[in-house]
Amino acid sequence: MNALVAFEERLQQELGSVVLGLQPVIRALAIAVVARGHVLLQGAPGLGKTLLSKSLAASLRGVFKRVQGTSDLMPADITGVHAYDAEKRQFIFRPGPVFADVLLVDEINRAGPKTQSALLEAMEERQVTVDRQNYELPENFLVVATQNPREFEGTFPLPESQLDRFMLRVDLSYPTREDELGIIARYGNTDAHARVERKEQLPPLDLAAVRQAVEQVHIAPELSGYVIDLAAASRSHAHVSLGLSTRGVLALVRAARIAAGMRGGDFVTPDDVKQVAPLVIPHRLMLAPEALLEGVTEQTITQQLLDRTPVPR
Repeated sequence: MNALVAFEERLQQELGSVVLGLQPVIRALAIAVVARGHVLLQGAPGLGKTLLSKSLAASLRGVFKRVQGTSDLMPADITGVHAYDAEKRQFIFRPGPVFADVLLVDEINRAGPKTQSALLEAMEERQVTVDRQNYELPENFLVVATQNPREFEGTFPLPESQLDRFMLRVDLSYPTREDELGIIARYGNTDAHARVERKEQLPPLDLAAVRQAVEQVHIAPELSGYVIDLAAASRSHAHVSLGLSTRGVLALVRAARIAAGMRGGDFVTPDDVKQVAPLVIPHRLMLAPEALLEGVTEQTITQQLLDRTPVPR
């Protein structure tokens, strides 16, 4: 079986046993893990974002850390500090929660701009600088940040440069009636913090082999041109003041190659690009004022780009 197909099936099996009705979200997380990208989960509170992130770390056999975004959260609270050790008579670096395989930054838009910017180096360079010293982050370092799109009081909207560093944005909606019934059956006991017994864990995942499999997925020059045409269309769209960046173009190509591999394909098709575009493009679009007045959303514009851009034959 294709390594990418097996990897997604494994994540769907392990995470799907903990969180119900989130198959598309798990697929997006699988793409991000393979691509070493970061994910922004957007949705109302109480939809299982924390449980999902913690379960992802468990499936990857990695270290999970959580940071709660607040207005008084400081950069050192994330990166770590040098503290004086009286026994050794020297300053010792105390790593912060950023030194994890999966870092959940809950309500990232409640953290101040200075603290948000502390994540930029970590997300892009996979290292942090503390007191002019560089510290490497774990090889599979992944940021999963959450925000509530409907609550703006006491928040600091993420700037475009920060949003662009999230490879994917996943919009969570409320579960279906059937899924919510299943959630009640599984987690509706009187003890809200009771641990659900999990089956015996499977052997560790070989992420190196999974990432190597992506290299075997071919993307034709015509498909690369299609992605560039989508980006160009976004930059000239009447309702967009800032379109898809070159980083966004690369994210779209990488996500499409991984999606093609996860369906068992050897090459990328336009449908693969269209499948991942709603995850990659919307959060990178800065809307013009008239778009907001007319009620046009990033998702609407993304669909317009896909409908209007000629598909290569």
